[in-house]
Amino acid sequence: MHKFSVAPMMDWTDRHCRYFHRLLSSEVQLWTEMVTAKAILYGDKGRLLDFDVGEHPLVLQLGGSDPQEMARAARVAQVWGYDEVNINVGCPSDRVQSGRFGACLMQTPEVVARCVDAMRQVVDIPVTVKSRIGVDERDSYDELVNFVATVAGAGCDDFFIHARKAWLQGLSPKENRTVPPLNYERVYRIKRDFPALGIGINGGIVTMESVQRHLANVDGVMLGRAVYHQPYLLSEVDAVIYQKTLGVLSREQVLLRFIDYMKNQQAQGVPIRSMTRHILGLYHGQPNARKFRQLLSGKTVELTHLYKWLDFVEGVE
Repeated sequence: MHKFSVAPMMDWTDRHCRYFHRLLSSEVQLWTEMVTAKAILYGDKGRLLDFDVGEHPLVLQLGGSDPQEMARAARVAQVWGYDEVNINVGCPSDRVQSGRFGACLMQTPEVVARCVDAMRQVVDIPVTVKSRIGVDERDSYDELVNFVATVAGAGCDDFFIHARKAWLQGLSPKENRTVPPLNYERVYRIKRDFPALGIGINGGIVTMESVQRHLANVDGVMLGRAVYHQPYLLSEVDAVIYQKTLGVLSREQVLLRFIDYMKNQQAQGVPIRSMTRHILGLYHGQPNARKFRQLLSGKTVELTHLYKWLDFVEGVE
């Protein structure tokens, strides 16, 4: 299990976002948005699965509950070159529930176990699970232990656990990320009770200091929206978490490299806004952060605007 991961976030962690994040850290583990097994089997595989080779280590998160479909999709993931495939057992949205996957699967750990078993029979890459600590009224520690033990019994060695339970009714997905109280100690206890398993934690973690505190109790830490809105946090990961001593790129160096990437993507017909939307937070906390956001939020955005920005920043310095 990697010590530091960027969470899978729907509509956010697409391939352009991941390429941008990789410019900031060579070590952080990147995750795709959740993709359903059915979409992979019957949809446009290239659009859904293509990535840049520089994105490794890279996890594909799958949504689904049919063991055979999940196995076939996992096989496609391995052939496509992904380093790991993860089963989503944490998303509480109505759309996911209607497909009988996501957080509602915490109520049927034996189904998750069957998926893990079927997937492991056809791939060599790790098959992992990302869950909550509970769902609805089924949120006791004993029920979480039963879930982990059942799924681990099928061969899953690594779990990422969002330290909140999910409410399947009454709360929106956004509210489910903030309203249910955090219970980090419950995840720590799972690690103590299952020392042979890799246990990662996420939920409400926003600083490198808190990442380090969590790593004293679990094997991995995952940040989501904090990284998306303040991406330069990732520039600390290699040195602080992985003790890598290579030089850190400045914001301007990162931007220049991403401009080169965007040039290439534009030539292939990718709209520039589908890429620039991911870098709005690059200057978060800096004196001209608002000016940068305004530049990217105008009626028209062109790469020449970003070159002018770099000239402006250099002049300010």
